[in-house]
Amino acid sequence: MSIFLNEHSKVIVQGITGSEGTKHTAKMLAAGTNIVGGVNARKAGQTVSFHGKDLTVFGTVEEAMKETDADVSVVFVPPRFAKDAVIEAIDAEIALLVVITEGIPVHDSAYFWAHACAQGAPPRTRIIGPNCPGIISPGQSNAGIIPANISGPGPIGLVSKSGTLTYQMMYELREIGFSSAIGIGGDPVIGTTHIDALAAFQADPQTQAIVMIGEIGGDAEERAAEFIKANVTKPVVAYVAGFTAPEGKTMGHAGAIVSGSAGTAQAKKEALEAAGVKVGKTPSETAALMKEIVSSLS
Repeated sequence: MSIFLNEHSKVIVQGITGSEGTKHTAKMLAAGTNIVGGVNARKAGQTVSFHGKDLTVFGTVEEAMKETDADVSVVFVPPRFAKDAVIEAIDAEIALLVVITEGIPVHDSAYFWAHACAQGAPPRTRIIGPNCPGIISPGQSNAGIIPANISGPGPIGLVSKSGTLTYQMMYELREIGFSSAIGIGGDPVIGTTHIDALAAFQADPQTQAIVMIGEIGGDAEERAAEFIKANVTKPVVAYVAGFTAPEGKTMGHAGAIVSGSAGTAQAKKEALEAAGVKVGKTPSETAALMKEIVSSLS
């Protein structure tokens, strides 16, 4: 089992002919992802080859879905064109839309998220990102830029704001493995949240324990803590990046800004611990906490 992505997922790549799209399509294919085509309106009808596999480039997402039964799209489109690409995929009602692109204006992200929500509640298109590493279900499928050779399948679910910390946590826990690991992105406006992933991991039979990685800024981690307390019965460990960040400074992600006492790492740590979550002081300590939990489950 896994969340949102599995071996049956049929993936298309928007921007497949660009440098990033080409590079990561090859890596996703090498990881076993079932990529069934690409989208670029200016190169519609062409064929691109990856190690002997020929993929058709379609003019639109709707056409690609009609011809391939695709249910996942990964977006490698430059920021100035990303809003139109995302809206096109939403209008086609793709089930899962993974927006890798960094640097999309917040106004654009807010616009396409509102457009998705206009489909109904919940939206028919699940958006992961933007500015995220994507999602991987090891041994099954990889939609995005998470290196597939860090870890294999196992009982841990991972949700993280940070791409780099996603990779580190997967490496630290590589001997145990993951059901799915999802990087939700650190922009102020994102699609899938910590809470969405936590709910999915709670419902997934394979996932026995959950790692949640947050960072300073906003109140997403505090809201996640409330959700965990009320709805999650599986053990959760967490790490919050930014204990040494100065107040009022944007640190890395556009959403990682602290205002006064709101959004600090300490406040998030306290909220999570009050919900019964063990919080590590470092990524390695967090991984050690998870190893203890997994060993007690077996």
